[in-house]
Amino acid sequence: MKKFAIVLSIALLLVGCGKSESEKAVDNKYKRYPVESGIVKYKTTIKGKVMGSNISGNGESTLYFKNYGALELTEDQSTQTTEINIFGKKNKTEESNHSMTKMENVGATMLKGVDVNKVGKEMLETMGGKKIGDEKFKGYDCEVWDLNGSKQYFYKGIPLRSEVEMMGITTITEATSVKFDTKVSDSKFKLPDFEVVEIENMMGSESIDEMMNSEEFQDDMEDVKENMDALSKMSFKEWKKMAQENDPEMAEMSDEELRQTYDMIQQMIKLRKGN
Repeated sequence: MKKFAIVLSIALLLVGCGKSESEKAVDNKYKRYPVESGIVKYKTTIKGKVMGSNISGNGESTLYFKNYGALELTEDQSTQTTEINIFGKKNKTEESNHSMTKMENVGATMLKGVDVNKVGKEMLETMGGKKIGDEKFKGYDCEVWDLNGSKQYFYKGIPLRSEVEMMGITTITEATSVKFDTKVSDSKFKLPDFEVVEIENMMGSESIDEMMNSEEFQDDMEDVKENMDALSKMSFKEWKKMAQENDPEMAEMSDEELRQTYDMIQQMIKLRKGN
């Protein structure tokens, strides 16, 4: 299932895109974005309540890309606060995060000639994603996708807005500044002097096409389908019993929280089946 999770991440990254291309010579066949370069700044807010804990957070991130997406870097800085109230005693914790993600020549190392636009959308649809319309955001015509309750806005494959509600937590990320076809300095793609984990190492030399056609991936997909079929036939009472027997955290949740989780799972299953 590890590879299955990787595939979902790649699908979200590639939906609505063209293909990737080489660093110097732009080949239309391998454009990942139909936009030569860009700098997009985002803000993120997190708010909600889970199992009696109040969670809030905010963050800022910046996306840099050039050569039609052959080179891309995203820098994230965020802070999340969790406040727990147990028997009248409050405990407050704050966690900060600063990360950078760099992707270079994705097509050459992972996609190997696969139609990225087609594969990305097919993967999203396999996971229950649906294009639900077209809307303007920041003056740009965006494709709007629904993925298991999350609403995603893409302009030519570039994310401009997302709204995710899960387990009582709402996370909204919106572009605050958008600059396309602008000069992006090489210095923006330099990483600090710390350990670097390369994404391609997670998948080895295997391409997406090879992965999706592999016996392991097909078995994983069958397992997902069988589990979804079984869950779709469960009543709330049956699911609650199973969930609380197998998950200590579920055993501590209120009926209201469990009901929200059950309804969310059923919604995901319906979307997955195309109902």
